Amino acid sequence: MQVRKEDSVTTSARRAQIVAATIETIADLGYHQATFARIAEHAGLSSTRLISYHFDGKDDLIGQTISTIYTEIGTFMAERVGAQTSPGAALDTYIRSLIEFIRDHRREMRAATEVFLNYRPEKGTTAQEAAIDPASLQHIERLLSWGQESGEFRRFNTRVVAMAIQRALDGLPFLLEGDPGADLDVYTEELIELFRLATRATS
Repeated sequence: MQVRKEDSVTTSARRAQIVAATIETIADLGYHQATFARIAEHAGLSSTRLISYHFDGKDDLIGQTISTIYTEIGTFMAERVGAQTSPGAALDTYIRSLIEFIRDHRREMRAATEVFLNYRPEKGTTAQEAAIDPASLQHIERLLSWGQESGEFRRFNTRVVAMAIQRALDGLPFLLEGDPGADLDVYTEELIELFRLATRATS
């Protein structure tokens, strides 16, 4: 049976509405309190059956929620980092842009942190297991390799430095939970200077 275009658009919109409500619910109440009933209430749905109709259980919903957050991060970062013409500028922009995203999307990052700490899927990998997958560092390793090949960066182990960069950024949402008023301009400039000193070749 052919799906009408308007049906597909309506379905996508409803799924997006439920995902947005899931983010809000987890950010407000925490992962364990984010039941289908509370998500439906946030979304203004008349019944939890509408969630079950669009998602194949909680694993599917949480997976789509995290995918939505990280797709948004990826798009935000790619536009800014991809516009740079040198590896040094790209690395500085990577750090600056990710901190900017975290600063301006605190509810999304709070929800992602809650999922990271508490989500246990019935099958598949946990968020923690995904985070320690070496593949998660490949984009930074490629950037660092580009810098070494161009001569702008010194020789170093790209895996170690990529891990240090990413984990320094991954820790920011946790810092903001304990210190919401942290000066992120200072945080940004200190990290950029730290990794400039760590990566740049000396003449």
